Amino acid sequence: MDGGALAQFLPLILIFAIMYFLLIRPQQKKVKQHQAMVEAVRRGDQIVTQGGLIGKVVKVKDDNEVEVELAENVKVRVVKSTIATVMSKTEPAS
Repeated sequence: MDGGALAQFLPLILIFAIMYFLLIRPQQKKVKQHQAMVEAVRRGDQIVTQGGLIGKVVKVKDDNEVEVELAENVKVRVVKSTIATVMSKTEPAS
């Protein structure tokens, strides 16, 4: 490869590097943060699902599910990955 061919590929390489640092890397970081947040969910946390439902976690099941109380005596099972945010965390039991 001579210098002319390298000069032609340099802008393409630079564009890919910029795309990686501005788009791909921050998205991967965001996904890791979301996974950590979902794994840290425990009983008593108030959550918002991706569907917009707000509820309190009643039970955390091992098989990637949580049971959420939306209103008094209204409980639903929710897949952990559909939790958008944790609004309030409970203190760990002593």
